[in-house]
Amino acid sequence: DEPTGALDTKSGEQVMDIFTKLNAEGTTIVMVTHEEEVAAYSSRRIVLRDGKITEDRRCAV
Repeated sequence: DEPTGALDTKSGEQVMDIFTKLNAEGTTIVMVTHEEEVAAYSSRRIVLRDGKITEDRRCAV
């Protein structure tokens, strides 16, 4: 949940780089975020509104 929420910009980028490398090695990463910059790292986005899925799409990373 909000993996970069309490981090400075540089540390947040480092965390996202680690997630990217882990995912490239085959690890599934599940994140919850309100930040578009963080969501941009994902290959799939599921958007919830009022507890219901409003969007479920694959993304080009």
